[in-house]
Amino acid sequence: MSKVYFIKNTESDYNKLGNDALELLKEVISETGHSFHKEVPIKVHFGEKGNKTFIPAKCYDNIINFLKEKGVSPSYIETNVLYRGSRTTTELHIETAKDHGFTQIPIIIADGDIGTEYDEIEINKDYINKCKIGRGYGQFKQFIVMSHFKGHVEAGFGGALKQLAMGFAARSGKLEQHSGISPVVNAEKCISCGICVNKCDFSAIETPDTAVIDESKCIGCAGCIAVCPRGAIENTWGGSHFLEKLSEYAYGASRNKDIIYITFVHNITKDCDCSGTHMKPIADNIGILAGKDPVALDTACLDLVQENSRQKLFEKGRTSLRHAEKIGLGTMKYELKKIR
Repeated sequence: MSKVYFIKNTESDYNKLGNDALELLKEVISETGHSFHKEVPIKVHFGEKGNKTFIPAKCYDNIINFLKEKGVSPSYIETNVLYRGSRTTTELHIETAKDHGFTQIPIIIADGDIGTEYDEIEINKDYINKCKIGRGYGQFKQFIVMSHFKGHVEAGFGGALKQLAMGFAARSGKLEQHSGISPVVNAEKCISCGICVNKCDFSAIETPDTAVIDESKCIGCAGCIAVCPRGAIENTWGGSHFLEKLSEYAYGASRNKDIIYITFVHNITKDCDCSGTHMKPIADNIGILAGKDPVALDTACLDLVQENSRQKLFEKGRTSLRHAEKIGLGTMKYELKKIR
């Protein structure tokens, strides 16, 4: 059984949320004897352009200041997204982050300019043998993973597991979780400009009339998606066992890493912060939870949301939790310790 620490906070005061987040961090440090290295990245989600319900930058100020006071050098860390949007390339991603107020500390985009730089982490689980994790994560042993608990159309919910699985994975790793196959070309959009051909390091694309991807050569890096000026190369979003693959990538991302997890159960929307639209919350604010076991933490968040809403919201995501427990990432059994 793992301990999960909880502070109830139903207000929409982000300064108070920041204070509570720091209090929980101190509680975890005190309870576990955690000590920080000289450099500790903070994994966050900057929010897609147009999204209004992501956790704002001011909620991280107190933790950033606390780390600096302890002689720790913090940074934000993320990877580029798989789909075409305001966070597809490093340049656009950092621009979006700064527009959303994330200017306090340096920003690391761990998988390179277009999401193709990664290290392979061997896990040999049921569906994934090697996880493609953004190369920038490899230089650090410690992280603070800060999540926003909310819905997700495919995962059921987004929390600590998804922050690890998608947030640490390079573009090809994201593609592997979603589908495990090559991107596809929309012939109606393709203008045969050849940019994707020149970008592909594996000679997997030809343009006789429109771009054609040779699946036998394609490694699924999805770099072509990022460079196509017409948005003609797309993800399939199909595949199978997505929920289990997500758990296995979370396992690979956290392997041999020392991580503290903090989750805001606020602004609980139907869809995730990758949606570039304004969404209305579908459940009341609950508070902040923290711990060192991401499975226990996500389970506690899900239980609290369902108890408070009296609905089986996001129940689909419990499949990922069960698989994560099965492969040894953590336990769904937890002790909820209320700090106040």
